[in-house]
Amino acid sequence: MLMNGKKGLIVGVANSKSIAYGIAEACHAQGATMAFTYLNDALKKRVEPIAQEFGSKFVYELDVNNDEHLNSIADKLRADFGEIDFIVHAVAYAPKEALEGEFINTSKEAFDVAMGTSVYSLLSLTRAVLPVLKEGGSVLTLSYLGGPKFIPHYNVMGVAKAALESSVRYLAHDLGAKNIRVNAISAGPIKTLAASGIGDFRMMLKYNEVNAPLKRNVSTEDVGKSAMYLLSDLASGVTGEVHYVDCGYNIMGMADITTNENGETILAIDLDK
Repeated sequence: MLMNGKKGLIVGVANSKSIAYGIAEACHAQGATMAFTYLNDALKKRVEPIAQEFGSKFVYELDVNNDEHLNSIADKLRADFGEIDFIVHAVAYAPKEALEGEFINTSKEAFDVAMGTSVYSLLSLTRAVLPVLKEGGSVLTLSYLGGPKFIPHYNVMGVAKAALESSVRYLAHDLGAKNIRVNAISAGPIKTLAASGIGDFRMMLKYNEVNAPLKRNVSTEDVGKSAMYLLSDLASGVTGEVHYVDCGYNIMGMADITTNENGETILAIDLDK
């Protein structure tokens, strides 16, 4: 199995519909052993059964904005695993009001929260875990097309994802000398807890489904398998990359068009279906 003997830390799983869950599922299927984190007691009740599902008893409290939590995570991992082979950073947050209205009205507080939680946490988490991350290890984070492109309602999270993707490149350079790889997956829209705060999300899903070359939306299983590849030795020469897993939607330069029964050219989408 591709991940046999590999040990990793999954940060950001919220429930069985999370992208992080799909990644953990794919890694577990290939033999990986993992530790999981939870943000607070409410989420602990969700994360512990998921850890048990994947044969893990290692569940740690970790708020990426809490220095005390970050300062203790390496010691916990060292005690339970010695060293680990990979980190999955699946953390992003912006206040709901910052995902509504116009981007120009984003408050400084909301901007700082989004950037700190969604971007800086990749740096702070990687730095905290680095003492127990093996040479040849891998770091993976999650992005979205709203970083390099405009996506309605994504607002400050789009700016955060752009900064996250840039951070991937700079971290890849810094950690390359240690033979540690840093990559991102840019997944298509998926019905997750995080996506629930984005306006008109149902319309976005339908639009992506119709216009993507594969004519469907991506699943957590799709993302999980690609993530497992990037975390495994199969991707030993890949770093600093943003890998799209979106059924090809990112290649489209305009909405797909088709011809109806009257020979008229129309957009290939019906949001009422």
